[in-house]
Amino acid sequence: MTLNQLKYVIALSRVNSINEAARVLFISQPSLTSSLKSLEEELGFDIFLRSKSGISLTVKGSEFLGYAKSVIEQYDILDAKYISQNAVKRSFHVSMQHYTFAVNAFVEVIKQYGMDKYEFEIHETKTHEVIENVKNQKSEVGVLYLNEYNRPVLGKIFNDANLKFVPLFDCNIYVYMSKNNPLSKRKLIKMSDLDDYPCLAFAQGDYNSFYFAEEVLSTYNYKQMVRANDRATLLNLMVGINGYTLCSGIICEELNGTDYCAVKLDTDEKMTIGYIMRESSVLSEIAVKYIDELSKYKDKVLE
Repeated sequence: MTLNQLKYVIALSRVNSINEAARVLFISQPSLTSSLKSLEEELGFDIFLRSKSGISLTVKGSEFLGYAKSVIEQYDILDAKYISQNAVKRSFHVSMQHYTFAVNAFVEVIKQYGMDKYEFEIHETKTHEVIENVKNQKSEVGVLYLNEYNRPVLGKIFNDANLKFVPLFDCNIYVYMSKNNPLSKRKLIKMSDLDDYPCLAFAQGDYNSFYFAEEVLSTYNYKQMVRANDRATLLNLMVGINGYTLCSGIICEELNGTDYCAVKLDTDEKMTIGYIMRESSVLSEIAVKYIDELSKYKDKVLE
């Protein structure tokens, strides 16, 4: 296995065409094909599926691509620092369920490190994609929650993907809603109080099972349910139809504004906020700083 072969795989994954990749790489098509075949024989599995319409990554190939990108990125940093002596931007990618505080922690890291030497990428997305992004090294860490219900299933998924979950803090469950909602003045809300209002949840696409839900108490028989893909839409629905969602209760008025509130739910249920990372990896300096910023929200957890 050579660095050139890893670069070839990365180029092929971008264009899905051997002819086009050869043109971009300035090598002949037979040379590229031969090099790829040699690498696949050495690995013992196919990286790409070939068809008349082009090529596509296999499941193992997708996993291999993540490691290849990591190796090339580290090589480029070494080359820039010790050989070429050119400035090269380092990158930090993070994925997360839809948590405003996790976005805010990301903002704080950008402010501290700046964008002259770093490139940042954030994915606020579905639970399954958070896991896949970390598994395939598209993101260094992924922020999500576990509770007694989803822990056994997600724990097995983490183990199978060679990921580990690191807990940060525990939270009680709160009802997050517009301050115009009639329930917003309550000190405590029971589940039965919510029956007249639509529950808002994040759609999980093809993985729309209870275990992948971003909201706790996902198996409750809600009388009204509306699903959306993004946080901004959920906030609009809280105002437009007096909807609510269940969350950690951590308020980030810096990003969401002051028109929303969190009222404690009458339940013994708890959620553990944490992050996933690859089992054998060592977090970068900037990832450690991001985790540190996340940990600060432990002091903002409502009782």
